[in-house]
Amino acid sequence: MDKQQLLNHALILAEHTSWERLSLNALANSVNISLAELAQLIKQKDDLTDAWFDRADDAMLSTELAAGGDSAEKLELAIRSWLNSLAPYQQVTRQMLYYKLEPGHLHLQAAALLRISRTVQWLRELAGFNATGIARVGQELALSGLFTSIFIGWLNDSSPAQTASLNRLKTAIGNMKKLGLCR
Repeated sequence: MDKQQLLNHALILAEHTSWERLSLNALANSVNISLAELAQLIKQKDDLTDAWFDRADDAMLSTELAAGGDSAEKLELAIRSWLNSLAPYQQVTRQMLYYKLEPGHLHLQAAALLRISRTVQWLRELAGFNATGIARVGQELALSGLFTSIFIGWLNDSSPAQTASLNRLKTAIGNMKKLGLCR
């Protein structure tokens, strides 16, 4: 049993109950291991959330981006890949974030900001953004805002295959391109 297999079990269990109701004890029992063995794989429940978003980052990084495509096209494809990897468990993903946002979870919220920053840095690399200095700062701020707003909208998007969010993504990237931020 590795962390990814454990995550798969956790997602299935959470889909039937909820992320909040998923206990580590129930997870350990479902895979026939002790809590001590579970603790060798994860230190806390939020490690599973991190593994879930790591999986999305991996899917995004594994995406074949068109060599001839422009930065805006590459950015759109990368974000689509990231979101599509989470789509099978959209509701559980939303519950994971609600769990992080609980008032007593300040430590999880701080880690979430770092996670967004890391994903945004990978998006910049995939899109081939190469601005420097103040232009890079503006680019990163715009990209962080775009990524966060699209993701939040996607979490509650009930359109088929989350097409409403993907259409908003296309429009938002078009606006970034018009402002000269996709370079």
